Amino acid sequence: MHHSVFMEEIDAFTYREAIAAGAPIIVPVGSIEQHGPHLPLNTDVLLSRAMGERVALALGGLVAAPIVYGYKSQQRSGGGNHLAGTTSLDAATLISIARTLTLEFARHGARRLVFLNGHFENYQFLYEGVEQATAELALRGQDVSAVLASYWDFVDEDTIEEIYQGSFPGWDVEHGGVLETSLMLHLHPELVHLERVMDLPPAQLPRFDVLPVRPELTPASGCLSSAAAASERAGQTLLERTSKALAESIGAEVAA
Repeated sequence: MHHSVFMEEIDAFTYREAIAAGAPIIVPVGSIEQHGPHLPLNTDVLLSRAMGERVALALGGLVAAPIVYGYKSQQRSGGGNHLAGTTSLDAATLISIARTLTLEFARHGARRLVFLNGHFENYQFLYEGVEQATAELALRGQDVSAVLASYWDFVDEDTIEEIYQGSFPGWDVEHGGVLETSLMLHLHPELVHLERVMDLPPAQLPRFDVLPVRPELTPASGCLSSAAAASERAGQTLLERTSKALAESIGAEVAA
């Protein structure tokens, strides 16, 4: 009998058996954030969950129900929290969620966790919450460790060159651009509307933040670079190579 790797799709007894056998838990972390007129608001959730599925299959793990909301979108990495549709958590809330989930999975008996991030602004707050929880567990004498990773850090230079052919705008403006749009074309083509892509030049933003946010600094699309060159084939390449690199990199850390 084939069981799903998604925690919310299996029964509690099957879940308990997998944990007892040492299965690592992979927690996808996304956001509800505008990604221009051509991608859905849950893009970051869908992409981190898809990466998580492939890592779980490679490592014999389970994918937890995702953390759907993320930390505030920032103008220089996500267009900004002022844009309609973007629905965010404050830092204290995200820290608390990461800490609580770490303690909950430890309570179930999990010993190896992976927080797989799909939204740039989340990272340090996930780190804080997971650090608090693992420190608390260590004081109790529990052997629980966690890996934190953002999936785009595992896209290699050769793949970047192959897909962007010398026109890579930089990760700092890859929001709603070729990477995310290509992955979505491969995974959820029915949710992508390429005809609505606004083919604008990469955002020209200062190297500092201004608060209150000045909305006119964000491109009209809400994206920070154009997705016009996105393709399903590029998405397949990105998904396969990135998830493979992820699994290979963290495999030793999450081995029971």
